[in-house]
Amino acid sequence: MKKLLLSLAIACGILNSHSQDYFPKNDGVNTTDSNYTVFKNAIIHTTPDTEIKNGILIIQKGKIVQVGNSLSIPTNSVVIDLKGKHIYASFIDPFTNFGIEKPKRKGGSPFRGNPQYEASREGYYWNDHIRPETNALTLFKYDTKKATEFIKEGFGVVNTHMPDGIVRGTGLLVALNNQGTEGERLLSDRSAQFLSFSKSNKSKQMYPTSLMGSMALLRQMYYDADWYAGGNANNKDLSLEALNRNKNLPQIFDVGSRINGFRADKVGDQFNIQYILVGGGDEYARIDKVKATNAKYIIPLDFPEAYDVSDPFMANLVSLGDMRHWNQAPTNPYVLSKNGITFSLTTHKLKKIADLKTRIVKAIEHGLDKKTAIAALTTIPAEILGKSNLLGSIKKGAYANFLISKDELFSKDNIIYENWIQGHKNIINDMNITDINGKYELSVSGKTYDLLISGKTSSPKAELKLGETKLGTKINYKNDWVTITFTDPDTTKTQYTRIISKIGDNSNFWSGKTILPNGAQTSFSVKKKTEDTAGTKDVKKDAKKKDAPEVLPVVYPNIAYGNTQLPKSETILFKNATVWTNEVEGIMQTTDVLIKNGKISAIGKNLNSGNARVIDATGKHLTAGIIDEHSHIAAAAINEAGHNSSAEVTIEDVVDPDDINIYRNLAGGVTSIQILHGSANPIGGRSAIIKLKWGEDANHLIYTNAPKFIKFALGENVKQSNWQSFSRFPQSRMGVEQLYVDYFSRAKEYEKLKKSGVPYRKDTEMETIVEILNSERFISCHSYVQSEINMLMKVAEKFNFKINTFTHILEGYKVADKMAAHGVGGSTFSDWWAYKYEVNDAIPYNAAIMHKQGVVTAINSDDGEMSRRLNQEAAKSVKYGGVSEEDALKFVTLNPAKLLHIDDRVGSIKVGKDADLVLWTDHPLSIYAKAEKTIIEGAIYFDLEKDKAMRQSITKEKNKLSTMMLKAKNSGLKTQPAKKKEKQNFECETLETIN
Repeated sequence: MKKLLLSLAIACGILNSHSQDYFPKNDGVNTTDSNYTVFKNAIIHTTPDTEIKNGILIIQKGKIVQVGNSLSIPTNSVVIDLKGKHIYASFIDPFTNFGIEKPKRKGGSPFRGNPQYEASREGYYWNDHIRPETNALTLFKYDTKKATEFIKEGFGVVNTHMPDGIVRGTGLLVALNNQGTEGERLLSDRSAQFLSFSKSNKSKQMYPTSLMGSMALLRQMYYDADWYAGGNANNKDLSLEALNRNKNLPQIFDVGSRINGFRADKVGDQFNIQYILVGGGDEYARIDKVKATNAKYIIPLDFPEAYDVSDPFMANLVSLGDMRHWNQAPTNPYVLSKNGITFSLTTHKLKKIADLKTRIVKAIEHGLDKKTAIAALTTIPAEILGKSNLLGSIKKGAYANFLISKDELFSKDNIIYENWIQGHKNIINDMNITDINGKYELSVSGKTYDLLISGKTSSPKAELKLGETKLGTKINYKNDWVTITFTDPDTTKTQYTRIISKIGDNSNFWSGKTILPNGAQTSFSVKKKTEDTAGTKDVKKDAKKKDAPEVLPVVYPNIAYGNTQLPKSETILFKNATVWTNEVEGIMQTTDVLIKNGKISAIGKNLNSGNARVIDATGKHLTAGIIDEHSHIAAAAINEAGHNSSAEVTIEDVVDPDDINIYRNLAGGVTSIQILHGSANPIGGRSAIIKLKWGEDANHLIYTNAPKFIKFALGENVKQSNWQSFSRFPQSRMGVEQLYVDYFSRAKEYEKLKKSGVPYRKDTEMETIVEILNSERFISCHSYVQSEINMLMKVAEKFNFKINTFTHILEGYKVADKMAAHGVGGSTFSDWWAYKYEVNDAIPYNAAIMHKQGVVTAINSDDGEMSRRLNQEAAKSVKYGGVSEEDALKFVTLNPAKLLHIDDRVGSIKVGKDADLVLWTDHPLSIYAKAEKTIIEGAIYFDLEKDKAMRQSITKEKNKLSTMMLKAKNSGLKTQPAKKKEKQNFECETLETIN
């Protein structure tokens, strides 16, 4: 033993001397290390899928020289006999900020006072949150304490970066070599380029304030980088130069959630960049879409803790979606693997690095294969970082980064003994200590006890029972000597028995001296229990089945009211309905409607279709689906408030298909909506026109070949009257007009340059404004006051285009004749007024007056709650202004379809149009009417009877999950407080911020 320890000490000393051979040496003789360290009789896992039994591993100067069987061992070698222990490659974490401190955010609201609109740096990109020039090396300080935490968990290398900004610059690949120098540790000073959607804490520059702004900024940045690379710019831009230098590095994008991964991939696809996505742990919920990105993923293991639902009233605060995520999140690695998606694992988001093993074991319990887990910590991160030749496997020429373990990694009783990094040994657990963990029979003084020893090999725990009586027990184990002290079975006596033994070669049987409570000495013996092998496999198999965690199935979307299967188009025949056609036929009594292949196929009496699903609509009303021209539901952002024009952003980037308001709107008969940008600036962002196909992904919600729209705004919001912000132009209504004239004039010059054939800088904002000038994109303008309404129509006429829609338009009744002459529509509220100063003149007769003047008039919601009752909002125009019932219904069906230029597809019941229909239980304008079925393209997305059944199912499922959580708490697992997560409800004035 002493010889072996001496040999190891010599080896470590020699290996410490191998670095930096060409450096001058003034403290002694300059010698060259030529010794080898040899590990023999090992099970060597060269990769997670291949192993060499009785293998030999030879290392020298921090690298692997040879690995295999029956190798010739060099004479100048230190030989270590591993006696059947296992060797694996050390782990790699591809996403950390090891050794780099994230800057703290500056306090205060970004919107108040004098916000910063311009960049604070000269010679760099125009936006401070684009920082590709950041070199992590200049910020890095090796953290020995943190490195030791990583080493103890099996890591040999980490990839680190500055976690700050939208483009964060280059990272470092660092070996966790506590004994080495920086020159040895730094494997790459440009390991990857890092990106995110989050702004830099180093700057308070306003833009972007939204997720869609971050996406637009990235697109413009790539355009600008290409422009700059062509030598077209007149200025020096160190950021763009760095971006172009970094373009061939791995591009690691911290997206933080499944849906943001899709958004990042969308940007990457546009510019032929395949990002490596740092996921959110929820990829399992849309695995087919995750697979379609073709991205490699870096997956965190921050599985949520169970909620403390012991108080049933507090338990009601926890959503079914959050409960499901707790149940399903541990399956995420398995689901990724099952679907052939390449992924690495990371300690990112873990509270402690030491939590890694328990999280991986949990993932394995939920189906993840051990070999896949090992690959996700070794070969895959090495592949992601382009370092497979040096890291992640045991092969000739690779760094000598490896683990020595008792058994297979992640097996129940495995122990990691050592973690060698660049040929330097790090002892995690002394592998020369005999492992005495197990179940034993202890015989002493004529009594036989059950002894269980468990825990760490070097500091085990003991549990002793006599029959069913558990005795107080303490164990001490050091230098192969074990001492166990235990209490008397008679609890009325305070006395102790001690046993002492030396552990020999056979740890299954040991004996020694017993010191009884009275001081007398006797002997004892301990014998390890042998498991009855008869039927063991079957018992284990049954136990595994019993103990396997129950995982609830994923639904679409994976929250309450999600679909177990996505609705499919059906052939449906409605019989004997009252049909509100919105066409010249008007309201047709006792009429049949056949829908087929997603379209309205036939309308008439006594229709037949052999295999159609027949719905008896006697006494019920069938209408076209309701269309909301002005909505802010189903979006992850609404306002990009960082500039006075945000024409470069698009709501299509941030459509949220999992918003419960989609389902709620379906329950109100809504089938289509326009998600508008907010009113934070005179020129807002581009719209998204979607169908409420609950359960589909964002791309399948957006209309195919949708007409192009953009939001403009007038009034108090755009001049920031209510923000206490005074530094952004415009600050007056006059300034708003001038801004429009300026942008339209610049757009004309931009188009002229574009057509000239001269090289030009592609500007996504100007491209959008040009579309407006060419009547290729339509304006929906937030408006209240008649003077501004007149102003914008005149500006449009000056530039030879028309405003499409004035939305809100509460003073439309004052200028209805002028609106009709201009050709602009009006989308208004039914009876809102006096909620702020500029709407004091609003009247409930507004819609009726505009309608009677020939303006295409619609009623909209601008509210996630009101949109569920737009049929009732439309009915108010019958009371206020005497509009006919048929025309009132058109205010929320055909007329908004006309305003959105989709009336050739939806808005009325006509053969050939999309089968977007609502079957009402009563007159559609009645407060008693309920949407019994809401159908989009022939698929039923809401069914009243199904909804009732789902409510019962939700209650049952929440109770089941609550029981699981209570069981987890009672078993000693950590829990988190039950709390309600408030989802922000967007409207025109909502100012969201991104971190």
